[in-house]
Parts: sequence; structure tokens; C-alpha cells
Amino acid sequence: MKPATSSAAVKRLLRETSQLYAATASGSVASVVRAAQAMTAAVRAGHTILWFGNGGSATQSQHMAAEFVGRFLKERRALPSIALTGNIANLTAIANDYTYEQVFSRQVEALGRPGDVAVGLSTSGNSPNVIAALRVAQRRRLTTIGFGRATGGAMREVCDIYLGVPSTVTARIQEVHLTLGHILCGLVEDALV
Repeated sequence: MKPATSSAAVKRLLRETSQLYAATASGSVASVVRAAQAMTAAVRAGHTILWFGNGGSATQSQHMAAEFVGRFLKERRALPSIALTGNIANLTAIANDYTYEQVFSRQVEALGRPGDVAVGLSTSGNSPNVIAALRVAQRRRLTTIGFGRATGGAMREVCDIYLGVPSTVTARIQEVHLTLGHILCGLVEDALV
């Protein structure tokens, strides 16, 4: 009987992830730099970075907002950043009184100001509530940044800057999204300190 986990499977998954990072690097470097520049300019001007997504992307939104508000690698002032995924009263009231598709767009409408940055995360690139929020952000003149998959889905069309991961495996996409988010934190922090 074969063990449930084997060293060959672990090596294969690590190799797969390593190759995915290399493929992402070859196609996304310019977009990552543009996203870091947009975030840096917004923060310097006193604007806020708003993050949102569903499931694992919701927790990654909270993680990234915390890196900006707290600190990433350097001691520095707190940077204005908020995850729209963390206020249970907002999420449940909007979902109940309107639709789940509006849980982020209503918050962008309430909190987003021209010059802010809206960052939507969707491993499929087709999450209706993320796309709706990015559309509202565009109308309100926020810079829109999307984290998705390379094919983009509908989200790519509503983003000023799009960071696509060349995979269809949700777990691998989320892993690269986390790394890209950490890279952005570091770049913005370096620019401001």
C-alpha cells in the first residue's frame, strides 16, 4: 500500500510551484512595478489602499492590509490600508439587504475616494462581487489593481493594473498572490522609508 504522502509528491509540488514563480516573473514584473508605484504615490498623497476578495483571497486581503498598517520589514509610519473583508456587520447587512454581489462595491462607494487604490483578488478572475467593486472604484476614480490568473477572466477588463498568475490551480495562484503582495509591501516600504 502506498503512503498517503510521498517525498516524490512533495518534490513534484515544490518543483511545480518553483516553475510557476519563474513563469510569473517573466510576465508580471512590469505590472508589479507599476502597482508598487501607484500604491506609493497614493500613500504619499494621503490616500488609502482598499483590499477585497472571497475565501482565501479575503484572508489575503486582511493580511496585506495589516502589512501596510503595521509594518512589513522596516520600522516606519503606519500606512493607510484596509481590508473590506473584515467587518462582519458590513458584509452581512449588505448581503442581506442587497445582494452578496454588492458586499464590496457598497463599501468602495462609502469609503473610496479619488486617488485611493482598490485591490481586488480573485483566483478565477470572475468573482462577481470583486468585479462589481472594481467597477465602482473606476467610476469613483480610484486606481484599480487586480490579482487573478493569467487568462484574467472578466476582472482584467476593470483593472488599470493586472497581476495574472499563469495557472488554473487555486492553491498555486493563492501562493503566488501572497508572494506578489509581499513584494508590493516591500517595494512600497522601501520607497517611503
